[in-house]
Amino acid sequence: MTSTFFLIALGFVIGLGGWALFLWAVRSGQFDDTEAPKYRMLDDDDEVQHKPKKAKSGKAEK
Repeated sequence: MTSTFFLIALGFVIGLGGWALFLWAVRSGQFDDTEAPKYRMLDDDDEVQHKPKKAKSGKAEK
């Protein structure tokens, strides 16, 4: 009988812990935007063009 009460209490504590983690995730914004990550993965990062670096010469510029 004691083990039954222990298991019920343990299940209650684990359930409250899961609920607290869920509330933390909602409040911290983990579920705010569920659509953007699937589109962000398709973005092409090659669109950014970098300027070519000038070759260093041995002469000082004036």
